[in-house]
Amino acid sequence: MSEFFAQNIIAIYFIYGLSFFSMGLAVLLEAGHNSESEFAQALKPLIWFGLVHGSHEWVEMFLLIQAQLTGGAPHALGVDYFRLFMLAASFFFLVAFGARLIAVKISVKSAIIAGLAVFAIWATGLVWILNSQPAGRMQIVSADVYTRYALAIPGAALTMWGLLLQRQRFYVKGMHSFGNDVALAALAFGLYGGIGQLFTSASTIFPSQYLNASAFMGVFGFPIQVFRAAMACMASIFIIRSLRTFEVEDARRIANLRVAQQVERRRLEALRNELLHRTVKAQENERQRIARELHDETGQALTALGLGLRGLSEIVETKPRKASQQAKQLQELATQSLVELQRLVSGLHPPQLDDLGLLAALRWYAGETQARFGLPVEVFCDGNCKEIPLDTRVALFRIAQEAITNIVRHADASKAILRLAIYPEKYTLEVEDDGKGFDVEACMKKGPEDPCLGLMGMIERAAILGGVCQIHSHPGRGTQVQVEVPAAKKNDGTDTHPAG
Repeated sequence: MSEFFAQNIIAIYFIYGLSFFSMGLAVLLEAGHNSESEFAQALKPLIWFGLVHGSHEWVEMFLLIQAQLTGGAPHALGVDYFRLFMLAASFFFLVAFGARLIAVKISVKSAIIAGLAVFAIWATGLVWILNSQPAGRMQIVSADVYTRYALAIPGAALTMWGLLLQRQRFYVKGMHSFGNDVALAALAFGLYGGIGQLFTSASTIFPSQYLNASAFMGVFGFPIQVFRAAMACMASIFIIRSLRTFEVEDARRIANLRVAQQVERRRLEALRNELLHRTVKAQENERQRIARELHDETGQALTALGLGLRGLSEIVETKPRKASQQAKQLQELATQSLVELQRLVSGLHPPQLDDLGLLAALRWYAGETQARFGLPVEVFCDGNCKEIPLDTRVALFRIAQEAITNIVRHADASKAILRLAIYPEKYTLEVEDDGKGFDVEACMKKGPEDPCLGLMGMIERAAILGGVCQIHSHPGRGTQVQVEVPAAKKNDGTDTHPAG
C-alpha cells in the first residue's frame, strides 16, 4: 500500500489543494452576496485560508513534479521561503476565521487579543529558529514544523470551537441541518489540526522527533498527506453545504418583508378608508357650517333687507327724512352682508389662488390668520416666479392651510414662518413655528381608531404630486413641515397662472 501512495502522492497533493481552494472560491462567490449576515462576515478570512493554503499545496505538488523531472535536483532556497510564507499566511487566516466566529459569542476585543497572542507566540518562536539555526533546508523544515504547531493547531482549535458555536446559533434559528453541517466541518478541522498538523516532518522542534510523518506512516500504513487531504475534503464539503443557509435566510428575509409589506399595506388601506370617512364627514360638517352661516347671517340679513324695503315703501312719501335714514341703514346692512359672503367664499377657495397665484393666496391667508386668531405669519418667497400648475397650487395651499390650522389649534405658538421656494426642477414649501411641538413618530403610529388625519392629509397631497412631505418636531422645540414636489412641465397654458 505504501508503494501505491508513493506513486500517487502528486495526485494526493492535487486533491488536497483542490479541496481547500474550491472551498475558498465557493465561500468567496456565496458569502459576498450576503455581507449583512454574521456568518458571512466571519467566513471572509476562510476565503483567504482556502485560496492561499490550496495554492501552497499546489506549490508542494509542483516541487515534487520538478524533482521527478530533474532526478531529484534541489530547487532554489527562495522557493522554500516563499512556500513557508504562504503556509504561515494561510494558517494565520485560519486563526482569524476561528476568532471571528468566536467573536460573535464573546467580545470582539477578547477574540482579537486571542488572535494576536497566537501570532505573537508564533513570531517570537520563528525569530528564535531563524537566528539559532543556519540558513538551509533544516532551518526551513524547523520553521515549517513550528508554524504548524504554533499557528495551524491553534487555528484549527479556534475554528472547531467557533463552528460549534455557530451550530448552536443555527439550532436556535431552527436550521438543524445546517447546524449538523458545521458540526461535521468542526470535526474535520479539529482532526485536521489535532492530528494532521501534529505529525510533521522530523526536525529539531519537539515533539517532531517522535511524532512525525514517518511515525504516522509506520503506524497507519499511509502518508499523513492522505489524512490531511481526506480532512480537507470533508471540511470543504460541509462548509460548502452550510453556505446554503444564505439562501434560506434570504428566503426568510423576503418572506418577512412581504409580511411586513402586507401589514403596512393593510394599515395604510385602513388609514385611507378612515381618512375618506373623515373627509366625507368633514365635508358634511362644512356644508352644515356654511348652511348655518348662510342662515344665521346672510339669510337674516336678506330677511331684514326685505322687511326694511317693505317698511321703506310705506314711508317713502309720508316721511322722506326717516326713509332716507332707513335706506342708509339698509345699505350698510347689504354691504356688511356682502363682506361676510365674500369671506365665506374666500374661505372655500381663495380667488387669489386663481387670479394672482400661490404666493398672493398664502399672503392673504396669513393676513386672515393674524386678523382672526392673532397669530403672526411671515411669508417669504425665494427664487424667480415661475408658472405653477393649478393642481400643484391648490395642493401646496391646502398643505400650508392645514399646517397653519394645526399651529393655531395645537402649537401655542407666538409666530409662524412660511417659506416658498421656486426652482426650475422643484417647488418647496416650509411652515415653521415656535410652539410646544409633539412626538411625530408616536402620532404617526396611531391606528385607524385614532389617526393623525391632518398630517396624513398633508403627506397624501404631496405624494399625489410625486413629492414628499416631512414633518419634524420634538416636544418643546416647535414644528417644521417641509414639502418638496417636482416642477411639472408646462402644458398648453390653460391651467397655469403666475406663482406670485
